[in-house]
Amino acid sequence: MALLGTNLILLLGPGVPLPARPDLVEMVERIEVTHTDGDRSAFQMILRLGRTNLDMVDYRFALDPALKPFSRVSMTVLFGGMPKVLFDGVITNQQISPGSQPGEGRMTITGEDMSALMDLHEKNNVEHPALPEMLIAMKILASYAPYGVIPMVLPPPSVDVPIPTERTPVQQATDLNYLKEMAARYGYSFHIEPGPAPTTSTAYWGPPKRMTIPQRAISVNMGPQTNASGLQFQYDGNAQEMVEGTVQDRTTNVSLPVMTVVGMRTPLVPMPAYAVQTQKKVRSFRGSGLTVTQAFAKAQGITDASQDRVLRVNGELDTNVYGSALMPWGTVGLRGAGFSHDGLYYVDRVTHTLEPGKYTQKFSMLREGHGAISPVVIP
Repeated sequence: MALLGTNLILLLGPGVPLPARPDLVEMVERIEVTHTDGDRSAFQMILRLGRTNLDMVDYRFALDPALKPFSRVSMTVLFGGMPKVLFDGVITNQQISPGSQPGEGRMTITGEDMSALMDLHEKNNVEHPALPEMLIAMKILASYAPYGVIPMVLPPPSVDVPIPTERTPVQQATDLNYLKEMAARYGYSFHIEPGPAPTTSTAYWGPPKRMTIPQRAISVNMGPQTNASGLQFQYDGNAQEMVEGTVQDRTTNVSLPVMTVVGMRTPLVPMPAYAVQTQKKVRSFRGSGLTVTQAFAKAQGITDASQDRVLRVNGELDTNVYGSALMPWGTVGLRGAGFSHDGLYYVDRVTHTLEPGKYTQKFSMLREGHGAISPVVIP
């Protein structure tokens, strides 16, 4: 599927996906892929339907096993010959609208990333003896290796190895929900990233990737170099949260104070909300059965997660000028919007819309406050 110098490689099929048939590709009207940090990525593909002499029994696409639920889907875009895996997952829903006039029939195929397979079976009383959260995550993700899922698990700020005579971690949820539950304890996230190669995915369990090499810069108000439009900046003064309270250490039975005063994320701005705002929300710490170290890690995770929501930017990219696929789960530089809003951002959400002759990207980015930590960004 050619898109103004950009090509899309579409693989479909049960088991090992194969290149989509030419007759199917010709009927593609629109493909939309949405990536979200900390949540499932999804796609939607709309096909034109029509009955011919070859479709006496049913619409040919309705009978196609490659379009049935849980068939594998892989999408790769090529910019100037450079591949970028856009999606890897499975079909979860199929809708057919025959239409009342010739040419009005449509089939809508919807799918989710490989985390859809992790949410199928709810497990009850599955024990993980003597394993801290990081190793539990590795253990769970190892079972999805046959699907091409590559684990990337980073250690939390505090590692607590449970002693079997004291306690044993017990899973009473699907693998996906349990992975997210463990990640939330430290302000971490769990998500599935497509790639690095077609029909593979990377399962990431760890903090937001704020130390990555920035992606190609987003430029506004810069004449012919402008590649984005419709930017909206939203600063939420109530987003930043601090934590105060006490915890009774489970090993010493001594009650000690728990408090956070700053965010611990890798800084993206010189003026974070926690440093410049005179008023901030304060949450009471609630937790039991924890050590002091675990309590501080939990409290810091709440504060760190809240600082991600302070400044949010929404906009749309001109893909032909930008020349690449913007992806979440990393940083990007913004230039041309003034000192308060220029600089690095963490990309939170991107929606790719592909149509014959057209490719657009809508994005959402966030950070903890105003200002640029560097006078320049990578073009």
